[in-house]
Amino acid sequence: MPLIVIAEDEFLIADVLAMMLEDAGYEVATAAHGKAALALVKEKPPALVITDFMMPLMTGLELAQAMRADAALSSIPIMLVSGAQGSIGRAHPHIFDVVLDKPYEEKKLISTVVSLIGSAQALG
Repeated sequence: MPLIVIAEDEFLIADVLAMMLEDAGYEVATAAHGKAALALVKEKPPALVITDFMMPLMTGLELAQAMRADAALSSIPIMLVSGAQGSIGRAHPHIFDVVLDKPYEEKKLISTVVSLIGSAQALG
């Protein structure tokens, strides 16, 4: 089962996103900020990282920059899911593979995940 790491400081959003992805067949690990997400990614490299932008300790941009600077993590796709900072993510296409604006539709999110890493059932 492909692992997806979610970096999101709003617990309710993280839980809903995790449930959506688990229902689609993915394994999910959540972190409350970028620093914790980076530790998870280094411990067990995921198929995908989904990150919010504004978080304490380490922003989504800082998380993505740290991953891109690490040869062992640099090829992992990163999806930015943000309310107000989507334009900042779009200004860094070399860092973020995809930017989705909040609120997003579940079907759009899942189809974007599938386009980045394939379906969980196919990879399963």
